[in-house]
Amino acid sequence: MLPSTAFVLLWSLALFTLLSLSLLYIFRCFFHFHMVKAEFLDHVGVNYLFAPWISWLLLLQSAPFVPPNTRCYLVLWWVFAIPVVVLDVKIYGQWFTKGKRFLATVANPSSQLSVIGNLVGARAAAKMGCKESAVCMFSLGMAHYLVLFVTLYQRLSGSDRLPAMLRPVFFLFIAAPSMASLAWDSISGTFDTPSKMLFFLSLFLFTSLVSRPTLFKKSMRRFNVAWWAYSFPLTVLALASTEYAQEVKGGRAHGLMLVLSTLSILVSLGLMVFTALNTNILLPDNDSTLSPNDLGTTA
Repeated sequence: MLPSTAFVLLWSLALFTLLSLSLLYIFRCFFHFHMVKAEFLDHVGVNYLFAPWISWLLLLQSAPFVPPNTRCYLVLWWVFAIPVVVLDVKIYGQWFTKGKRFLATVANPSSQLSVIGNLVGARAAAKMGCKESAVCMFSLGMAHYLVLFVTLYQRLSGSDRLPAMLRPVFFLFIAAPSMASLAWDSISGTFDTPSKMLFFLSLFLFTSLVSRPTLFKKSMRRFNVAWWAYSFPLTVLALASTEYAQEVKGGRAHGLMLVLSTLSILVSLGLMVFTALNTNILLPDNDSTLSPNDLGTTA
């Protein structure tokens, strides 16, 4: 009884937080539309427009009061999935139709949020039994993930334009294949070979990143909201390791699951503490990251 009660309380807290942030952003749309427009036109900011829809889809998957086989779940899935597809058309359409080296110019680690949005939507669709919709979103996300992964792996000009304070978003390299492994697990009904391959890829990328702490040295000097980019990738990696351990049923797999789950919990708790101690930076007096002068960024 206690674990289920704790889960409901945590889920309700997450729902309240997301509702509050969504309401604040709606106010931002009305009173500071030029900033919203700047985000939409910015090659980094536009990717964060996927974040609220990813959050809503994740909450929907874990909702204790909305079973996946209900009409309410289906309606909510469409409400949250359609904005992801609309943003896909905007971003992927630019990649496909713009001039030479456009993707190499604008691609950065935060671009993987577009891929993650499709994969989260695919997993939510698979849970309610809509396999065709799940495969559609999965294929859309993975096709563009392959293009994006190769582009970012070459370290072309676009990947070097990310501000130092946003270096934590490099951990999204872990989140995309981890989420893909979970999505395929839900589609196929088992953590089979493709899911394991994607999990091993995310594990390799995680090892590569943690072995290079100097990459995050500048961004770690002072607390920033961007630090929360550590939380989601580690959580998804821990979830994938849980599915892997349940499939393999070996001591090493369960040990890996324990280590990654513990790390995910500690990082999340640490971020909560740091955020509580630095609430003044959550709502700054002026938004210096995106101003009306930034509207000249690529559309």
